[in-house]
Amino acid sequence: MAKAVWLAIFFAVFMWSGINPNDQFTWFLEVLPALIGVILVIATYRSFPLTPLLSFFILIHCIILMVGGHYTYAEVPLFDLIKEAFDLERNNYDKVGHFAQGFIPALLAREILIRKEVVRRGGWLNLFVVSVCLAFSAFYELIEWWVAIATGEGAEAFLGTQGYIWDTQSDMGFALLGTISCLLILPRFHDRQLAQLHMSR
Repeated sequence: MAKAVWLAIFFAVFMWSGINPNDQFTWFLEVLPALIGVILVIATYRSFPLTPLLSFFILIHCIILMVGGHYTYAEVPLFDLIKEAFDLERNNYDKVGHFAQGFIPALLAREILIRKEVVRRGGWLNLFVVSVCLAFSAFYELIEWWVAIATGEGAEAFLGTQGYIWDTQSDMGFALLGTISCLLILPRFHDRQLAQLHMSR
């Protein structure tokens, strides 16, 4: 995906997301990681260009964050319809977000670890990727906890627990599922793009 198209899609969704969000404070908290991500992508574009596959999935992750920021994760309309259709107890859009929180960082960690020659391909690489992603997921849950303590009820929409007492654990479980899914599905395609990137530099 061309850089200009990537940025156009990102900022189009970002502007839509910021127009009358359901909760302004929650919107800021949810889109902040996407903004940090786009700044890092732009800043490292020349020194450490990413594979097209990783660039595409980073954009997808940013969109997931911005949609969640606009509606809050507990009130995304499509998942309200799914909740009603299948008689579910909660809106599960946050689980999509946490699956992505494992899937996309797994691809990012894999790319950095391989290109920086931190660890060789194989079992140790997969162990490192899983460990990094679980650590990131746990750290994000800590951030949610700290925000909740600092802001009180204002962080309820950000936490998005919807009364589910195992929300934190299930969030990390979905992130782990996303990580494992990425490592099972994408390595061969990712390796081909890494090889092409290496040859072009």
